[in-house]
Amino acid sequence: MLACFTDHRGLCRATAVGYLFLLLSSFFIGISTSCSNGNCQLLDSCSQATDCGPGLYCGNCPALGKTQSFCVRGRATIPTSVIGGLPFNKYSWLVTHNSFSIVDAPSLPGVQRLTFYNQEDTVTNQLTNGVRGLMLDMYDFDGDIWLCHSFQGQCFNFTAFQPAINTLREVEAFLSQNPTEIVTIIIEDYVHSPKGLSKLFTNAGLDKYWFPVSKMPKKGEDWPTVNEMVQANHRLLVFTSVASKEAEEGIAYQWKYILENESGDPGVKPGSCPNRKESRPLNSKSVSLFLMNYFPTYPVENEACKEHSAPLADMIGTCYKAAGNMLPNFLAVNFYMRSDGGGVFYDLDSMNGQRLCGCSTIAACQAGAPFGSCKNVSIPTTSPMTNTAGSFSGSVQFSRSASTVYYPNRLVVGLFSVPWIMFLL
Repeated sequence: MLACFTDHRGLCRATAVGYLFLLLSSFFIGISTSCSNGNCQLLDSCSQATDCGPGLYCGNCPALGKTQSFCVRGRATIPTSVIGGLPFNKYSWLVTHNSFSIVDAPSLPGVQRLTFYNQEDTVTNQLTNGVRGLMLDMYDFDGDIWLCHSFQGQCFNFTAFQPAINTLREVEAFLSQNPTEIVTIIIEDYVHSPKGLSKLFTNAGLDKYWFPVSKMPKKGEDWPTVNEMVQANHRLLVFTSVASKEAEEGIAYQWKYILENESGDPGVKPGSCPNRKESRPLNSKSVSLFLMNYFPTYPVENEACKEHSAPLADMIGTCYKAAGNMLPNFLAVNFYMRSDGGGVFYDLDSMNGQRLCGCSTIAACQAGAPFGSCKNVSIPTTSPMTNTAGSFSGSVQFSRSASTVYYPNRLVVGLFSVPWIMFLL
């Protein structure tokens, strides 16, 4: 059952009923009325990508025994498009873990990549589909700064993806084309070249969007409103894992401004939400942003749809309590599009609905209405879309059967069970 994120009993009942409806609908999906040509709605049976409506794709979830294809949600509601003008920390945003680590990304010439994958479509497509936070691992490599997996701070040619500036230019293009959107970048930082990061962001043309460290709240107070951030063009928040770079390069030290739970397997253990060791306790009131990690240590694509069903919703409730009744501002996941229906998007709608208007989903919010005044909405619902440009280009079923998809992470998990290969992490 979907976790009750807040103490509002009515909201919890409504949210739970909605999730039960999703489960029942998916159970009876095999007998649903046939549809096609973009008319299929969430959970309707489908046979090809073009069957499903805007914001949906045709997929399945064999990990939960759902082998028949149905329309799955693939795009987030941008909360500021429904209720705008609030402080940045009053919203919940979708974050992709290792956003650069993309299935089918080309490897270096003559090199077979041997590492884990965490996402299935390009960073541009992630942003188009409503992702507003990117986790990027940056390293000195081959005379440049690269996005890479590694061990003990060293990037190898068989774990490297691409120069970081390529991905940052995708971010710059998105911000340029979408002048009211705000993006957060969280860097796992292994860059040692002097002023390496600041030069990188400047060369990518992102310095003009930079949110200055001097304007970041230091004592847990509210952030500027999203309107103020847009008006000042401070639409890019960048955080580093290296504390000294705040003074050296003007890049905010992550755990000075963000609370964070443990990542990997400890972060998905039911009923437990420990803080990451670098972070202050989750119930600290001296920091006003909360990053919730929800992804296993070893990512496996075809298990993600199961992870993004009821277990994720339950963990949000667990972390909400651990953080002193504070909902996450950032929800970080692998394979963000995979679910048994609504997935991470449904949970984000629930969090933003409860945050912004006191309703069980943001689809029930009414701009300008008193808090708790909720529209009657049918459940399940396809959320309000700010555009219809999003599409899916990864290896979740779109035009082929999900059962035929190649899962490279399974091979890597097997290899990582051999002790000598552990240095590849």
